[in-house]
Amino acid sequence: MWSSSFWRQAAERAAKSFAQALITVLGTGAGGLLDVGWKQALSVAALTALLSLLMSLVSSGVGPDDGPSLVSTKPATE
Repeated sequence: MWSSSFWRQAAERAAKSFAQALITVLGTGAGGLLDVGWKQALSVAALTALLSLLMSLVSSGVGPDDGPSLVSTKPATE
């Protein structure tokens, strides 16, 4: 959790979560670009990104790597 690699990976996960939530909110019932409730959509996406970051913090030190994931990010060797 104390490395820059951890924070880069956590930020990437949070950005992906933000985008996924925004796409989901925009895709549900929005008739057109001007009909979108942007404030609510961005609020939901920001909350999702925050939750993703918190999950990364909770997951640090639990998985096999020192990263924000519960699974190994290193390629498996056979």
